[in-house]
Amino acid sequence: MAEIRLPRLEQGQTKIKNVPIAVTPEGFWCCPSPVVFQKTTKTQNPQNKPKSSAPTQNSALQRKPNSVNEKKSGSTSSRTNLVTDEQKSHSSDPPVLNAPSINEKAPRPKLENVPRKVTIEFGEPGTSDLRVILLGKQGLAVKLSVHRSVLVENSSFFASKISKQQPVFPCLEIDNCDDVEIYVETIGLMYCKELKHRLIKQCVSRVLRILKVGEQLGFMTCIQSCLEYLEAVPWVGEEEEEKVVSSVLRLESEGIGVRPVLKRVSSDISKTPKDTLSHILELVLKSKEEKGRREMKSVVLKLLRENNNLPSSSDSSDLCNETLYSSCRNSLDTLLSLFRQAAEPDFAAKPIDSREPVVKLMAIEADNLLWLLDILADRQAADEFAIAWANQQELASLHTRLPIVSRHHVSTITARLFVGIGRGELLPSKDTRHLLLKTWLEPLINDYSWLQHGCRSFDRKVVEEGIGRTILTLPLEDQQSILLSWLGSFLKAGDNCPNLQRAFEVWWRRTFIRPYVESEVLQQPNNTMTTKVEE
Repeated sequence: MAEIRLPRLEQGQTKIKNVPIAVTPEGFWCCPSPVVFQKTTKTQNPQNKPKSSAPTQNSALQRKPNSVNEKKSGSTSSRTNLVTDEQKSHSSDPPVLNAPSINEKAPRPKLENVPRKVTIEFGEPGTSDLRVILLGKQGLAVKLSVHRSVLVENSSFFASKISKQQPVFPCLEIDNCDDVEIYVETIGLMYCKELKHRLIKQCVSRVLRILKVGEQLGFMTCIQSCLEYLEAVPWVGEEEEEKVVSSVLRLESEGIGVRPVLKRVSSDISKTPKDTLSHILELVLKSKEEKGRREMKSVVLKLLRENNNLPSSSDSSDLCNETLYSSCRNSLDTLLSLFRQAAEPDFAAKPIDSREPVVKLMAIEADNLLWLLDILADRQAADEFAIAWANQQELASLHTRLPIVSRHHVSTITARLFVGIGRGELLPSKDTRHLLLKTWLEPLINDYSWLQHGCRSFDRKVVEEGIGRTILTLPLEDQQSILLSWLGSFLKAGDNCPNLQRAFEVWWRRTFIRPYVESEVLQQPNNTMTTKVEE
């Protein structure tokens, strides 16, 4: 909190400039517009050019009338609705503020006594019994004509300072005010009966500034009104929300009740995040509306990716993965059941109204598994998914018995796993990689033509690179077996088969070229050693 002093205001220390003010029904000023401060600050340099030596008696007596004439000549018609108290204050200001002694010593050449460049006056000097001088940055000084009883009643800070005045001084000076404009507004709010109505047209950032000053002044009514405002008004954007929460948490640390505001960002319900995430996943996975399901999958995936970038405990991460795998098992069981139903001998003879819902559900469940795999891969937790998919021999055998139009969605899951392994997003064991290729590469090749033309998100080059890299992670003998089998399919199908030529070339070099190079390298040290022994 800025320090408060109780000095007498010397003549050279400030130069008070009254500005138009609007008196409220409560008898005080309306909250000053920032324009008043901005315009005054902009014009401070022309008004404060170096002047001649100390003023004479005549100039001292003529200073105030001249300022009145200047003010009258500079006023415009747009200020007709504003009431100025300048004319009321000429004869009512107490001596402590005017201090027009002719024989008074010149100001001392200290930094704190350098003449203030700008001074604005608010209030009703004729009826007030206390002057508050706010000294802000850039030489801004503001005089407030206030009432001692109002400040004591509303502010614990002012009550404490005023009670310690012995004798009672008619002037308080507060140094180093960070936000003079808001200090003026907050003190003005002490005269208002309905603070909430005064705040209702303000923006959140300004109310936070008022809240900060109200806290410094111990203005509890203002603090409560600001909290009620923040509890009701929308917070726009993450940055504004963070500012509100940080300000409110600071008050909570001081014992002020802020729970109604914080309930917007924190819950008192004991329901665990795991249950909430499980419920969200269930709603998305079971949705039958295509557009809504697709959009919410994108939103949830994005939000979970953001969570991955935040520091969190391993326990919460494990709970999230456990929830995801539970959903994976449910979707996999449903997909297998649908494949069994579609592979029945009499299924093709059923009316299209009976077959179409099953085929549609197969596509939905395959898409659900692909979405869950994307989430797990982002979380670097998809190894178990690769194990579960590699062991779906029954599903792979049923796959060959279904029409390609019904089954090809399943191959997108296989393709995604190969891409993930090729990128290093998941690191299943050698046996899992080999089993995955053995079980699902042939079904993928059989569906390749449909995947290219029927799936908009299918990227042929990325998938082929992933398949090739996955094959090349295996022992050389397994590479040879898989690539020779692929070669037979590629020579028959051409573009309707994955193009694994790059992987084939790497295997070729490993098999027919590199062993001879390695043997020469290995033999060279032995020859050198033999020569040394003979010598």
